Amino acid sequence: MAISYNLCRRHGYSISRLLSRRGISKSSATSSDGAEVDLSHPAFMIWGANTGVGKTLVSAGLAASVLCDSQSSAKPIPSQFLYLKPVQTGFPRDSDSRFVHRKVSELFRNWNSSHIGLQASNHVLKVSVPASEEMPGVEVLEGASDGLRDLWFYEERRVGGLDYDGDDSKLLCKTMYAWKEPISPHLAVEKEMGAVQDSVLLQSLKELIASAFSKTIDRTWCVIETAGGVASPGPSGVLQCDLYRPFRLPGILVGDGRLGGISCTVSSYETLKLRGYDIVAIILEDHGLSNDNALLSYLRHKIPVLVMPHIPCDPSDDLMRWFFESRNVFICLQNLMYAAYMKRVDRLRHMASKAGEILWWPFTQHKLVSSETVTVIDSRLGEHFSVHKVVGVHDFIVPQFDACASWWTQGPDATLQIELARETGYATSRYGHVMFPENVHEPALRCAELMLEGVGKGWASRVFFSDNGSTAIEIALKMGFRKFLADSGIHDTIAKNMDFRVLALRGSYHGDTLGAMEAQAPSTYTGFLQQPWYSGRGVFLDPPTAYISDGRWKISIPETLMCGREKTNDMCMQTGADFSSVKDLFSFQRGSSVLADGYLAYISEQLTKISGGGLSTVLGALIIEPVIHGAGGMQMVDPVFQRILVRECQARKIPVIFDEVFTGFWRLGRESAAELLGCQPDIACYAKLLTGGVVPLAATLAREEIFEAFYRDSKEEALLHGHSYSGHPVGCSVATKAIRWFKDTSTNPNLCVDGNGLKELWDEGLVQQVSSHFAVRRVVALGTLCAIELRAEGSDAGYASLYASSLIRILREDGVYMRSLGNVIYLMCGPCTSPDVCRAQLLKVYRALDRFIASQ
Repeated sequence: MAISYNLCRRHGYSISRLLSRRGISKSSATSSDGAEVDLSHPAFMIWGANTGVGKTLVSAGLAASVLCDSQSSAKPIPSQFLYLKPVQTGFPRDSDSRFVHRKVSELFRNWNSSHIGLQASNHVLKVSVPASEEMPGVEVLEGASDGLRDLWFYEERRVGGLDYDGDDSKLLCKTMYAWKEPISPHLAVEKEMGAVQDSVLLQSLKELIASAFSKTIDRTWCVIETAGGVASPGPSGVLQCDLYRPFRLPGILVGDGRLGGISCTVSSYETLKLRGYDIVAIILEDHGLSNDNALLSYLRHKIPVLVMPHIPCDPSDDLMRWFFESRNVFICLQNLMYAAYMKRVDRLRHMASKAGEILWWPFTQHKLVSSETVTVIDSRLGEHFSVHKVVGVHDFIVPQFDACASWWTQGPDATLQIELARETGYATSRYGHVMFPENVHEPALRCAELMLEGVGKGWASRVFFSDNGSTAIEIALKMGFRKFLADSGIHDTIAKNMDFRVLALRGSYHGDTLGAMEAQAPSTYTGFLQQPWYSGRGVFLDPPTAYISDGRWKISIPETLMCGREKTNDMCMQTGADFSSVKDLFSFQRGSSVLADGYLAYISEQLTKISGGGLSTVLGALIIEPVIHGAGGMQMVDPVFQRILVRECQARKIPVIFDEVFTGFWRLGRESAAELLGCQPDIACYAKLLTGGVVPLAATLAREEIFEAFYRDSKEEALLHGHSYSGHPVGCSVATKAIRWFKDTSTNPNLCVDGNGLKELWDEGLVQQVSSHFAVRRVVALGTLCAIELRAEGSDAGYASLYASSLIRILREDGVYMRSLGNVIYLMCGPCTSPDVCRAQLLKVYRALDRFIASQ
């Protein structure tokens, strides 16, 4: 065995140098909620159910098994094993990377049957000042302004292969961050002033893995060994099971075979599963208690449980005999891990083509979709997907910002996602599902109370639960029609001969069920090929729209509204239809403008015209998407127009329905879009962000007078509408957590101090730049939404347009997952998303616009 120890700069491997090699400075090294993972080689986490259960022994045994794997004697194949210890306390007396480095070197000498040699190295990258003082003679290159020093410690040894002229196998052991005190990392940081940000730690970890995987050695493995137990805090105090979640690497759980260890092991397993980790196997030390049988029974034999021999307690024991007795266990573990790795990669590679054969996607023309364009989603964390990509012959899991918020449902950041997962599990275990008529349970009651105290405050008294936005609209229409009948004194015999219609706005969209489609104007969604039954049972007004162009808010007035009022509207275009800020656009002082007078005249004229047609045609309700038309192209309706429309309908006892399926729960920067309009509906529908987008749930809120219209002696006069999952306890529990989280300044950093709205999430200057770009016709930026209409004409414009396809491809390659609405693209974040994240995504769009134009 040839051994050398090097403590000089030329062998140094600091994180600073590692990051600078790829153009990343320490100050700018950050991680997103997703992390790029190279699937070219197996990579695993080593978790421990507790401290002292033998994680490092497992790491060493596995490394030795991989490096000493039987090779063809004619042509031995070198291997590489990367062992990473991101966080180490008790250093330097306790150094797991040093233990693996030395022990595996000895095992290689004893176990290796080929002529291949082993180059084994151990690096220590950054340590606290007290820890560095425990290592005299080791060069410290940098000072410790952050409480951590670049140690530049490196040791290496060569084992065997002295007569072999081929490539050696390699063992790379690295301690990334170390502290002196043998205590929890977050306490060591506090005591020794050696803090490291989670984002920097994860970025460093990513770079180290990428560096090892970029080598030309075909057989490469990587294991990342955690510190303490699964839920032990990391340096920042964040639990390690949460800290490493962006990578979502499959894991090995080193269980506790001691007395009481079953409980600890099961708890650790459940904690990891709750966070979306895959556990390949559980391995534990044999203490003669047969804990493996109990674990196998609990796991229903779905997860292998391996047992290592009892570990000698004598500190002078070199463990060589123990490793020899454990060798077959580690070989078995290696085979399980490699099989799981291959199965995962194979499944990911074939998912796109398999999906194209058996799935029927919504809103998708399958003839235009090739397997190469299908996005294979491995997982999500917060605002980011983790998607599978193939680059050449290599497989990667890469992060993509979910710019469409998964059809406007997604709201949680990474922290809230775990909270909602916990609520889901609790409610499922406590309630499962229970039928709702004449029953009550705490989740439904509390969720209803919170909604009446929040989005329904000041007007609503009743909550009707359903399962999705379209059904919530169907319910609202039934409510509105009954109230209109009651107020009008119209009985069944008369009503049968009447033509009931709704008043709605062109460009609005209320869902895909039959009644919801009837309440919206003709469009691509309602065409004969989509719905031959569609007749459009509504009176549809053309609304004025607001948008940003060349850095200014402007209003576009449709020709139907201007007809006969050319002079008035020429005046209004000169006296207030151009605004410097969105605050000016929503100002209530605009209600006394010439433009508002024009709106009032138009609306009054239309309502009078309809009511003048006699009793054969009546307006049973007004239904609007307040402020923003979502699926209609992310068009913002001039708020003054909607205020006047609501006021005039309520004055005529026409029930007003707000479709807040898209706009509700902070999507537009307020808990309810009604706050932006400054007027209240009679009925309102909510879904999507109601539960943070984690589980389906919808609610229709109503005034007490609406409820009283159904309050009769006959059951036939009740609201005979329901769903199997009405009042779903799981959905209601999750909604309760999401509602509270979004409106609490201690959990939502974007909430203004007064709690009435979100801070500005989209950089105003950058929004103005985008709105002035040659390729852009208009921009709408409000709350969590930033929509951009591309300048297009003819068939390139409208929902069916494929004009934005090349831009979508550019952005997806740049880590932004997007779906367009024809020539309209949009970015959507969650109520808790950092403005820095929003700006980064919008900047990608702005830069991509030039490439898009050049490609046309």
